[in-house]
Parts: sequence; structure tokens; C-alpha cells
Amino acid sequence: MFKVFKQYVPSHALQQIAFDASILFLLVLVVTVLPARGTPVEWRVVVPSALLFAVLMILLNGALGLYRARALDAAGRSTVSRILVSVVVSVIVAFAVFAILPWGYFQSEAAQVSIVLLLGGLLVMRGFANRRGAASAFDPRVLIIGTGAEAAAVASSLKARGVGGDLVGFYRPVGEETPVVDPGEILSEDGNLLETVRRLHVSEVIVAVRERRGGVLPIRELLDCKLRGVKVLDLSSFFERTHGQVPIGSLKASWLIYGEGFHQGVVRRTIKRCFDLLACAILSILALPVMLVTACLILLEDGGPVLYRQERVGRRGRIFRVIKFRSMRHDAEGDGTPRWAQSDDDRITRVGHVIRRFRIDELPQLLNVLSGEMSLVGPRPERPYFVDQLTREIPFYSVRHSVKPGITGWAQVRYQYGASVDDAMQKLQYDLYYVKNHNLALDILVLFETVRVVLTCEGAH
Repeated sequence: MFKVFKQYVPSHALQQIAFDASILFLLVLVVTVLPARGTPVEWRVVVPSALLFAVLMILLNGALGLYRARALDAAGRSTVSRILVSVVVSVIVAFAVFAILPWGYFQSEAAQVSIVLLLGGLLVMRGFANRRGAASAFDPRVLIIGTGAEAAAVASSLKARGVGGDLVGFYRPVGEETPVVDPGEILSEDGNLLETVRRLHVSEVIVAVRERRGGVLPIRELLDCKLRGVKVLDLSSFFERTHGQVPIGSLKASWLIYGEGFHQGVVRRTIKRCFDLLACAILSILALPVMLVTACLILLEDGGPVLYRQERVGRRGRIFRVIKFRSMRHDAEGDGTPRWAQSDDDRITRVGHVIRRFRIDELPQLLNVLSGEMSLVGPRPERPYFVDQLTREIPFYSVRHSVKPGITGWAQVRYQYGASVDDAMQKLQYDLYYVKNHNLALDILVLFETVRVVLTCEGAH
């Protein structure tokens, strides 16, 4: 794992990005320079332009999720949808870049078509190659301290596609109960922890035990390991790094208080607000035709009103009224009792099903962003009724209210549509990661991921 703009990126993904960018760079040079036989080539212009094009295309597809390993369904639809989105978006952006770069080699229609075909072929090959993930020479050799359920969960994550890490075994701490993990992977108890780390060339130790008091952990030996350059992680830090979430089950208040992140400074809020205003203005112009068509369709099917306002809980617990396109019948909550919206909810109109599927119903919230009640990216705002319920049942739920709610968010692009307390708990783990690590780079990544989710209809509700 490497940390880029405070976000963890698997080492094999960085290797793939660098390799693909290099291949595309060389291919662009070949396609554009070979036809210029006998004509002097302006290398000072050609090389930087080709490099810029290659890096831009590969980073764009990295942001769209092409290099992120994930579970596939039986038909492999997840892979196909990601590849299609990457190719379509890349072709559009590529032709736009052709007109911007300051050199004439891209002006040839044959060169443009050739480069686009090469780019599409490269993306398709990479997308299908990533179905099973990839190993990396930079992946750490990992030793897990613990043999219980927590240790088994860490091992499952390490063995999953795309996480990275070579598991060398489990180190059983003193007094731990009956092991849950495979006994064959438990290391011999001969020798202390430091000797075991040296002998197995371990570069990372993960502490995965539920009870740390009473001398269970070899604290002095863990300190010796860290002083010798071995990375030591607890459960919360491990899942934050590998899954982009902060697990509630292993979370302690002290980790929130003393750990890194959770900064809410004036500079960060100012940068976020300026980005919101700029992006919101652009999106409002682009989305205006879609919003006008949506309004007409709602009126034709079910009459007015087109929009509806609903109370939601915002930053620091303030109540505001969110604006959305109406996607349900007029009597959706005729009894006055709030209910979770379900994926097959019979209260949703025909137009409502379509605009929810493509998230068009959320577009009027751009007005909430302009007014400062919301941000483009942040935890989704919930209704006060559900917030009261979730705050009672889920630890640390109120932490998500330390930032402005968003039209889209880290939880929305990483977890399917939720309609229960259990779903809310799962999404809170992603929200806590966002609150802890949010910056401009993460906001841009979420927006790119949102484009992919909308175009592929992932988690549609």
C-alpha cells in the first residue's frame, strides 16, 4: 500500500497505472511520429504532449475504478460495465484533448482514430486482466497477532482480491481462547515476537485481538518491532487502509480522539466551499436540460408538485429542508409515519423509478449546495426521525454530522442503497472514513466514482 493525497492505493494498482501509462505513451509516439517520415520532429513539444495525454487517460480511468479490484457477480457484469464506462468516457475526453494539445500531429483524423482504438484496446485488456486482482513485489509480509474472529476477518481481507499483503501466519498471544483460524497457519510459540518477525522477514504486524488488557499483548516486543522499522497496525487502521472504512465493531473513542485526521480547519472548509460553488455552477448548466425534461415528465404522469421539500439533519445537527424531484405518489406517507424507501417500493411512480435509477431526483439539491446547507460530497443527510433512531442504536453515529451532508458521498459509491438500520451501520463506516480523511482529492475521486455508478446503475434504488 502507498499513500497518495492521504488516500491508500494498493501497490499493484500503482504498478499497473505506471505500466499502462508508459505503454500508451510509447504507442502515441509511434502513431504520431511514424507518419512524419522525412519531416523534422519537434521532440520538445511532442514528448511532453504525448506524456500528458497518456497520464491523463490512465489517471482518468483510475478515478473511474478500472484499477480497483472488486467482487464480481456470476455473469461478470461488474467488469463489463466498468470497462464500457471507461472506454466511453475516455473516447470523449480524448477527442477533447486532441483539440487542446499544442501540436499538429493529433490533427490527423487517422492518428486520432488510431490512438482511440489503441486506448480502447488497452483499457479492455486491463479491465479483464484485473478480474482476479494482481500480486505485487511491494506487498508487505504480514503477521497477524491473534487467532480469534478478528484475526480471521483480517486474514480474509488479506486474501481477497486487490487488498495486497502476503500472510505469513498467526501469532497466538498469551491466554487467548480456542483459535478460530486454521491451526496449520498458527506459528510455533517458540521464541518471542521479535525473533519471529526477524526469522520470517515480516514487514507488517496487525494486532487483531478483542481484549488487550491483562498482559495479553506483548507490548514491549511490539515496540521493539516498530523501532526496527516494522509497521504495526490495529484493527481500525487496517480496515481504514484496505477497505476505505472505519469498522464500528473495533472502534474506540480514544482512536477518534488521538488518531490522525478529523481536521475541520478554516482552510479546508474554505477550499471545499470554493470547489462546491465552482463545480455546482458548471453542473447546474449541464444538468438544466435534464431537469426541465424531468419536470415535464412528472407533471404529465402525476401532476404537480414537481419538487418536494423534506426536513433533513445537516452539519452540527441543524435542520434544513432538502429539495428533490418528487418520485413518489402524493399519499406516500399518508399515515404520517416515516418509512425507509425500499428498492421495490410501491409508492414510487414510473417516472420516479427512472430518475431514482440514474440519481436525477437528487439534482435540485444543487440549490441546497449553493445556499450553503449542503456540499457536493459528504455523508447523505437523513431525516430527523431516523437520525434519532440511529443515534440510539449505532455508536458514533453523530460523528457524521461534523461535516456538511452531500449530494453524493464515499458511502454512496462504495455501498449499495441502504434501507435498514444494518445498512445505515455499514454506510456509517464509510462516512467515518470520509469525515476522517476528506480533502479535495477525495472529493474529486468521489465525483468520478459517482459518474461510474450513475452510468452503470450500480446500487440503483
